[in-house]
Amino acid sequence: MQCVILAGGLGTRLWPLTKTIPKALIPINGRPFADYQLAWLKRQKVTDVVYCIGFLGEQIRSHVGDGSAFGLTVSYADEGASLKGTGGALRLALDRGLLDTAFLVIYGDSFLPIEFGPIFAAYRESGRLALMTVMRNQNRWDRSNVIFAPPTIVLYDKNCDEATRARMDYIDYGLSVVSRELIAHSVAPGSMADLAEIFRRLSLAGKLAGIEITQRFYEVGSASGIDDFARYAAQLGLVENVGREPA
Repeated sequence: MQCVILAGGLGTRLWPLTKTIPKALIPINGRPFADYQLAWLKRQKVTDVVYCIGFLGEQIRSHVGDGSAFGLTVSYADEGASLKGTGGALRLALDRGLLDTAFLVIYGDSFLPIEFGPIFAAYRESGRLALMTVMRNQNRWDRSNVIFAPPTIVLYDKNCDEATRARMDYIDYGLSVVSRELIAHSVAPGSMADLAEIFRRLSLAGKLAGIEITQRFYEVGSASGIDDFARYAAQLGLVENVGREPA
């Protein structure tokens, strides 16, 4: 399986920390967060990783390198200072010839302690252009943004009106499977695009598959999230599974 990691954003919620270090390299118990994420991808039998980088992206490239320290093959689609959104970043990766026919997509600040293989299999079985993982949220973690009628995402919309919001019990879990065909047809070369908007349109057309996840997610995009994941990683001894030696 191939996994694309979206790690090009500014990380403004964590400024001033992320003015000098990307979220992917935030230290967790003495190791950069990327070490945990990549070690987990390796355990899930991911072989090929594409980092979509931008702001401070050279730091990620310098630390991760070609991925051999993690038992992975890693390549990069670098937007530099001209960020074009999550959909635009995927289009850049496509134009660089880096994308498989279908690939997993995660964010550079999230740790998802689930098995990825069954998610990829569900995508294959769906016959759809994309699959989104969702969690029954009921506004516990953040505002719900999904109407889900298995196996279809009836609506995904982060900016809907309150009447529609009241019908939403699920939230995007942060792991998707996307076809290269979807990106080719949805995003023009060099243009700005948001993957969330692509998914919204796909859901309105009844073409976005979904699968429910019951295990909680972790993130390092906020101060509380960093503390939470640090405790989780220490309790499970995740650092022992990280291949790279500490810097």
